[in-house]
Parts: sequence; structure tokens; C-alpha cells
Amino acid sequence: MKSIFALHHVSLIVANTERALEFYRDILGLSVNPHRPDLGYPGAWLDINAQQQLHLLELPNPEQGLSRPAHGGRDRHFALYCHDVAALAQQLSQADIPFSRSRSGRAALFCRDPDENAVEIMQYVPD
Repeated sequence: MKSIFALHHVSLIVANTERALEFYRDILGLSVNPHRPDLGYPGAWLDINAQQQLHLLELPNPEQGLSRPAHGGRDRHFALYCHDVAALAQQLSQADIPFSRSRSGRAALFCRDPDENAVEIMQYVPD
């Protein structure tokens, strides 16, 4: 039996929680989880689904100023499913958020949040 069976959350360091929420909540559509306790620094928990979350940590970034590859697929990133990657690409374009298509041939794109964290967004295809 495997000990690990699911991913609970991914944490990202952000410079400004409200600015990050404009991307993750307002553009990607994640909802803010109201149960985040006071951890002594600003941030937010966002629900991806009933079991998975994205945690935004407004803390000093120890990697500030690092050079990042232009294509997010060649950088550390996390991947999310969406129901309509083409519609999301339109929404990103309208918000002037640059993105690149997956080089694997999958219906997927890569973009960066306001803090240069790379995010892959893949078309969900049911089995």
C-alpha cells in the first residue's frame, strides 16, 4: 500500500496577497477558503477542489531576482486542470497575461502569476 495518495496543497511566496488574488481568484476562478488561521503574516488559502488548496504566503522571497526561463515548462511549476483551456487562453489574453503553449502537444498552456511563479493549466479530458 502506498503511503502517499494525494496532494493537499502547494504554497507560493507572493509579494502582495491582494495582487496575487487578482490572478488566482479573479482570473483563474479559485475561491478563497475562509478558514485560514492567523499565521503571523498575510496570505490566503484558495480551494482548488474539496481536497486540494493553493496557499499564498506573503513573505520575503529568498529567490528574488533570479532569472527565470521564458517558458514556464522549463521552470518549477505546478499544474492545474481546467474544463476549457481555449477560453482560459482568451481570458489571459484579455488581461494582458502572457502565456505559452505546452511543447508536448497537449492542450495546455503555461503562464506566470504576478510574482513570476510558473503555472501550467491543462485541458481536462475525462477517461
